This record gives sequence, structure tokens and C-alpha cells, in this order.
Amino acid sequence: MPDHIERPMVGLRERKKARTRDDIQRHALRLFRRQGYAATTVEQIAAAAEVSPSTFFRYFPTKEDVALYDSLDPLIIAAFESQPPEMNPIQALRRAMRDVVAQLPSEEAQDMRERFDLIRSVPELRTRMLEEFTRTIQIAADLIARRMQRPANDFAVRTFAGALIGVSMAAMLAADDDPSLDILSLMDQGMAHLEAGLPL
Repeated sequence: MPDHIERPMVGLRERKKARTRDDIQRHALRLFRRQGYAATTVEQIAAAAEVSPSTFFRYFPTKEDVALYDSLDPLIIAAFESQPPEMNPIQALRRAMRDVVAQLPSEEAQDMRERFDLIRSVPELRTRMLEEFTRTIQIAADLIARRMQRPANDFAVRTFAGALIGVSMAAMLAADDDPSLDILSLMDQGMAHLEAGLPL
């Protein structure tokens, strides 16, 4: 297991853009916590982040997008692709997620969990998240296909990717039943269950 997770190599301009995007999201989450999602406007978020509303919209097409954006995705993808080739896709993904989350500063980890809670609790965000799962299946299929050296449109690969995303959906439902549960732990448990062949 690596001692640390390297952030993907990007140029200075891309790093500045990533910082601005993260700053906007951080201020948005703070306002959502303080005054509620519905009561928070794009103009308020922009003012808090010290950017113009037009700059906000260059990074996030809608207010929903600022809540849905996950800055960990590129890190998890990079960690997944760096796992040893002898690992199967589920093992590689579980290891990638654990490695990335383990290296998160406590404040970022707390922000991530609060963002998950927000998405689950706001109907329009929950609906958008369900819509995003379709896109995520293809992203996962592309990654799995490269790892297994198979076409990304291979039906078996897409079925496998869909099963992985189904784990995320099941974790969300379980967290609805008991908000004290950790959604990342639920996802890891679900992937372990999937790898075991879904015994009941």
C-alpha cells in the first residue's frame, strides 16, 4: 500500500482552477450548513468566495453542481489505475478508495461526509445524483475495460460497472435508514459483498 496518494500531475493553470473550484465549493457548503440549501443563492456563494457570479458559472453550471462536484474523483481514478495488475477491479477500487480517504485531512473528510448528507437530504440534489449514476457507469466501465483489456462497450464490462454503481445506491438507501452510518464504510462493505458473489 502506498504511503501517500499523489495528486495527478497538472500545470499551474489547472492547479489554480482546481483551487478556485474547491474554494467556491467550500464556501457553498459552509453557507448550506448555516442557512440551508434552498435559502442560499449563487450570488451569496460567489460573494463569500470573492468571485463574480459569472466566474461561479464558469466552474459550476448550476447551484446543484456545486454540491454534486466530487474533487476526490480524479484522485480515486489515479489511485485505481496505479493498483497492481494482479488485483481484480473490485480489489483495486476498494484499495484506491481506502488509500485516498486515509490521506484526507480531517476537515476535508468532514466536508465530504457533510456533502453526502446534503445530497441525500435535498430532493433536487438526490434526483440529480441518481441521474449522474448513468454517466458514472460509463466512466467506471471505461476504467474497468482498460484494466481488463476489453472494449468499454463490452456488455459484461458495463454490467459489472452497473453493479458497482448499484453498491453506491444501496449505501445511500442504508444511510437514509440510519444517518449515523458511514457511507464510505457501507460502500466498502457492499463491494466486499459483490466480490463474494452476493450471497444471501
